[in-house]
Amino acid sequence: MKHAFQTELKNFHSDLWQYHLPVPEEVVRELMREGNKRIICTLNDSHTFSAALMKCQDYWFVLINKKIKTTLRLNPESQVQVSLESDLSEFGHSMPEPLQLLLEQDELFSMHFYALTKGKQRSLVYLTGKVKNPQSQLNKALAIMTHLKETGGELNFKQLNEKIIYFNNR
Repeated sequence: MKHAFQTELKNFHSDLWQYHLPVPEEVVRELMREGNKRIICTLNDSHTFSAALMKCQDYWFVLINKKIKTTLRLNPESQVQVSLESDLSEFGHSMPEPLQLLLEQDELFSMHFYALTKGKQRSLVYLTGKVKNPQSQLNKALAIMTHLKETGGELNFKQLNEKIIYFNNR
C-alpha cells in the first residue's frame, strides 16, 4: 500500500546527516506494522529510490542525498510530494546477475555472503549494481567473492575497495 503526503526538505546542519524529509507518524505506524523500516520512496512522482525510515529525537525521516537534491532541484524548505511503500525485497535493490551467478555457483562464497548482516549484504548488492556496465559488475562481484573467501567472511571495505581496483585493472 502506498502512502502519499507532502512535506518540506529539511537540513540537520550536521556533519553526519544533512538533507531529509520528515515523515508523518501515522505513515510510519502503517509502514512499520511488520517491523520493516525499508521503503521505496518516490519524490514528486518522478524519482524513485530505496531507503530506510530513520528516527531522530523528535520525528521520523527519510535521508535525501546530494544527487537526488540536485536532480530534483530541491532547496531547504522546498515542498516535496512523497509516496512511500514498504520494500519487501530481500536486499532493497535488484540482485545484479553476475553476483547472483557467483552466489549460486560458489558454496563458500554464498555461505560467507549470507552470514553477513542484512545491511552489509544490501551494501554489497548496491555496490555491485550501481554500475550498469556488465563487465564492471562482474569485476565487482569477483572482487567481493575473492575478498570474502580470503578473509573468512570478514568484510573490510578498505580492503574490498583495493580488491575492486585490482580486478578493474586486470
